[in-house]
Amino acid sequence: MSLQITRSDWFIGDLEHHAAWYDQKAGWDVAEQYLRAVDATVRQLADMPDLGPRARFKSQSLLDLRFYPVQRPFEKYILFYRHDGQTLFVERIIHGARDLPRRLTEPPASS
Repeated sequence: MSLQITRSDWFIGDLEHHAAWYDQKAGWDVAEQYLRAVDATVRQLADMPDLGPRARFKSQSLLDLRFYPVQRPFEKYILFYRHDGQTLFVERIIHGARDLPRRLTEPPASS
């Protein structure tokens, strides 16, 4: 049984920021492909929420986060989420080359 999906405002901000970047740099077709890959990954996690391992960040606010890469060819982006057995809480989507513990606590698109 698939979990209900709740997307955080920060996740939505991240998603919009990345899609706009792809639109500007590579065109709307690539941005749309990115959005479809993210959506497919979120749906996959709703079906199998324990698929992603637990993150091991020191910050209390990041406890219980799990992570999982977006489907190819966008696997450098990492989805961060939690679940309680009924709802999948999608928290963030961040490029894996970033300082993840820091970026996870900063608003979307911050420098």
